[in-house]
Amino acid sequence: MGIYLAEFIGTMILILLGNGVVANIVLSKSKGNGGGWIAITAGWGFGVTVAVYVTGWVSGAHINPAVTVALASIGVFDWSLVPGYVVSQVAGGFAGAVLVYLSYKQHYDETDDADGILATFSTGPAISGSKWNIVTETIGTAVLVIGIMGITNSNNNVGPMAALLVGVLVWSIGLSIGGPTGYAINPARDLGPRIAHTLLPIEGKRDSDWAYAWIPVVAPLVGGVLGAQIFSACLLIWN
Repeated sequence: MGIYLAEFIGTMILILLGNGVVANIVLSKSKGNGGGWIAITAGWGFGVTVAVYVTGWVSGAHINPAVTVALASIGVFDWSLVPGYVVSQVAGGFAGAVLVYLSYKQHYDETDDADGILATFSTGPAISGSKWNIVTETIGTAVLVIGIMGITNSNNNVGPMAALLVGVLVWSIGLSIGGPTGYAINPARDLGPRIAHTLLPIEGKRDSDWAYAWIPVVAPLVGGVLGAQIFSACLLIWN
């Protein structure tokens, strides 16, 4: 039970700090309004770091179903724990989004941009096109998993710095290939908050774009497994 609670808390912190920075940049009359993409990507990277430091020692701080499934696919994580991890992560994503809404309630009320409101919950493509949106999310998540496995590899001996470096990794992904889709690279990061957007009584909101929602769920799962398989194959050669 403790590991599932840790995944819930970790993902909740991730979304509170990650979607929180998006809300700060996008919503009307916020002090951070207009802060730009660099601030958003930095906020997400720092959010990952904080979440991993808080819960990593309990559950490993996957805080991402794509990471959980990827690690299980190469035999370093127990498949029997996967459903509990995934449910906890999605629930944590939902809870984190609700906390963002409560924190910025007055600013949601002042914001007329329905697309911007949705962006404070879930991702969406800059140019819609399922094939290429899938490619982007798959590549981004593969890089995420490869990076995590590389950073945490015992040969690097980074110890407590691992959480900070994983945050830098997420920041780097956002800065480099985050533009096309908003880099979900995490099904729980997108699905949990999208459900919250659907259910919360937000004034002037649009639909939650469920037609797109399967892409930031399926593509990261595929990308995560590919990344884990690629890094594992490389280890066989390097070792």
